[in-house]
Amino acid sequence: MMIVDSQVHLWSFRPEGANPWHRKVPQYTVEELLAEMDDAGIDRAVIVPPMWMGDDNSQAIAAAQANPDRLAILGRFPLFDPSEASQLADWNDQPGMLGVRFTFGKPDEQELLTSGKLDWLWSAAEEHGVPVMFMLSGFISEVPRIAESYPNLKLTVDHLGFPGQSADDVAFAVLPELIDMAKFDNVSVKATTLPAYSSQDYPYPNTHEPLQRVFDAFGPHRLFWGSDLTRLPCTYRQSVTHFTEELPWLKGDDLELVMGRALCDWIGWKY
Repeated sequence: MMIVDSQVHLWSFRPEGANPWHRKVPQYTVEELLAEMDDAGIDRAVIVPPMWMGDDNSQAIAAAQANPDRLAILGRFPLFDPSEASQLADWNDQPGMLGVRFTFGKPDEQELLTSGKLDWLWSAAEEHGVPVMFMLSGFISEVPRIAESYPNLKLTVDHLGFPGQSADDVAFAVLPELIDMAKFDNVSVKATTLPAYSSQDYPYPNTHEPLQRVFDAFGPHRLFWGSDLTRLPCTYRQSVTHFTEELPWLKGDDLELVMGRALCDWIGWKY
């Protein structure tokens, strides 16, 4: 079974106070990532540069260029200048690049999202076939408008749409809203960092039923496993076996899709 991680970070610097929920190390290199992937049995991973790297994708591009069979990228892209839309025409011509990813973690970014001022971005990404992943903690209600307005734009909701730094029932409260979005064929979901949204110990039994509800709604072709490795409260291998060994309802072809094939199909990563 091919296992593809839908979200990992690399960074070459880390400012004081940057995202305290990730490993507090000054840099995280491709060599370290590949070693951890090998130990955990991960075949491929998608790099999404962290928000403190700004719009700099250079480290990710160098990593993917050197390891094209193992690493791809959904890169950072400038949000505040509509004239940048022209970049998307050949965005995926960059080494390893297969789309864009946004975090919307700052108030000015959130205002753009909720005001409709990013229609230029969604339109250009749709026109040029550039998949979009976004972290929407507290703002998943914005997804239906975008999905309906741009039906050929591939959208992926990160972290099951859970609010940041929430756990258990507080996190799972958004599931009805997320599940309702399954009616849009152009919306998919990343089940990333799931152990961090539970106060229980491995194998995080209170996550099993919520995850099955999402699976039942979106199906195996639109649900992607991922770790967000540097934020995990467990081992990398446990983040894999949480899905491959602890969910009796996820097996066979469905399991293979969720663990990697479906993501590769969605973003166009050949295998």
